[in-house]
Amino acid sequence: MMHAVVVFESLWGNTEQLAREIAEGIGVESADVIDAVSAPAVLESDVDLLVVGGPTHAFSMSTEKTREAAKQQGAESIPARGIREWIASLSSPDRDIRVATFDTRVTNPRLPGSAAKKAMKRLVGLGFRPVAKPETFGVHGYSGPVTDGELQRARGWGEQLADAAR
Repeated sequence: MMHAVVVFESLWGNTEQLAREIAEGIGVESADVIDAVSAPAVLESDVDLLVVGGPTHAFSMSTEKTREAAKQQGAESIPARGIREWIASLSSPDRDIRVATFDTRVTNPRLPGSAAKKAMKRLVGLGFRPVAKPETFGVHGYSGPVTDGELQRARGWGEQLADAAR
């Protein structure tokens, strides 16, 4: 049985909601969902698929400064570290582990940049092997909610990732 780990960073709850839908698509019995603060620096030896997601801030992954700016805009759940810091602490895999990344971005106005693309680049640099192109899911404004249809699309993407990683 395939074992997947979905690591997320979420300030408004939207990215976490999408991470859980992706895990549902992968298959509940084989997918662990962990926030970036709690995620381990070394993955368990039975992990076959790593999925990493976070919000796009200032065209990339969040930083301490951009998380503080989100707090000033009303975000109540500010993590001590995001996916940027977690990836920096992550050990290179000692075997073939597939990886996929996703991000959330406001749909209007449509802004450039992608936390998912930056995360993928760093994860590939550590030795993970991409199983899919980085994916973006839309949210209404900074606080959300997730754009209509995106939760279903996230679950479907999870199913595609599970098929591709087998």
